[in-house]
Amino acid sequence: MSTVFRIEARLEGRAGRSGVIETPHGQIRTPAFIPVATQATVKALLPETVAELGAQAVLANAYHLYLQPGTDIVAQAGGLSQFMNWPGPTFTDSGGFQVLSLGSGFKKVLSEQFSGAGTADTGLAADAIRRAHVDDDGVWFTSHRDGTKHRFTPEVSMRAQFDIGADIIFAFDELTTLLNSHEYQVEALGRTQAWARRCLAEHRRLLAANPHRPRQLLFGVVQGAQYEPLRRRAARELAAMEVEGYRFAGFGIGGALEKERLGQIVSWVTDELPEDRPRHLLGISEPDDLFAAIEAGADTFDCVSPSRVARTSAVYTARGRTNLTRAENRRAFRPIEDDCPCYTCTHYTRAYLHHLFKAKEMLASTLATVHNEYFIVTLVNRIREALAHGDFDALRAEVLGAYYGS
Repeated sequence: MSTVFRIEARLEGRAGRSGVIETPHGQIRTPAFIPVATQATVKALLPETVAELGAQAVLANAYHLYLQPGTDIVAQAGGLSQFMNWPGPTFTDSGGFQVLSLGSGFKKVLSEQFSGAGTADTGLAADAIRRAHVDDDGVWFTSHRDGTKHRFTPEVSMRAQFDIGADIIFAFDELTTLLNSHEYQVEALGRTQAWARRCLAEHRRLLAANPHRPRQLLFGVVQGAQYEPLRRRAARELAAMEVEGYRFAGFGIGGALEKERLGQIVSWVTDELPEDRPRHLLGISEPDDLFAAIEAGADTFDCVSPSRVARTSAVYTARGRTNLTRAENRRAFRPIEDDCPCYTCTHYTRAYLHHLFKAKEMLASTLATVHNEYFIVTLVNRIREALAHGDFDALRAEVLGAYYGS
């Protein structure tokens, strides 16, 4: 496999680095934040708007596109980029997270904050309807859309993502949470590692059978929750894994991560992974998490949070998150941030946004999402520049000091 990643700058004495990932639809300069376009759209935004706010790539989800409109339709359209009119690189999540989180009722439980009588080892949260059943071959799940029954295996996930045609795709893995017992984490990790090998074999077969297709990049996913031996073992095994000379082009770091130890957990993984392949950390966007992950050697990130919280009127500012529906914004005829150059801040006031949210107008979500995605994408771009110029620590002190008020 030809080189797809090169390092351009390093954080002295630490694992952090900046570099470039080469994809069929262009370069991704890292570190980079990748907005989530779950159903081939970043909610409330035009693809052209996402490009204008500085995003280099977007991430869609195989589970959702498999159910609607169907991966065959995306393929017939010419692939994900053509289908959604996005000119740059694309990622797809394997579908494993959605199959298992929606199927169990746990959704995004990444910490030990949990209420209810359910137990994660049973695969079902309290008061939830079981929609997913895991076995060593794959997962049976019931569609959250219409109740139909479906089967995802490593081979099905690979074929779905191949049809979708994203530039970077992920191996099918089993989601666990911090609520699972150590015994179950070991069992699930064994399945994920076995599925990873099957993903490699199937993706190699698909590439060989379709030599005219762009060279899609497959990333293995490192699981192991909060357990250092499991994380390190998983990373070592995936780094060494080959099927007839075909190996993972990069790696995703997934599953349950304790926020207070995020940097440490990421560092266990990056210690074991080869430097010449990129690492994508799934599901983070808070400023402190981004600095911690980049320092520990992660290269790219995705998260639904910037767009999700925007739809509830929560917006990022240099001094932390605030809510536009607060009474103080009713007559605030100023932008969300006085010095922010995003489209929303240069054209609209807090008072207008307050009105839109109170009136339940759809435009409210659009304008708030523009600002939030711009804020996070630009923050990671600033971190990339700081790495290049040796200013990482100074930027972190400045940004986090203002954002968290310390």
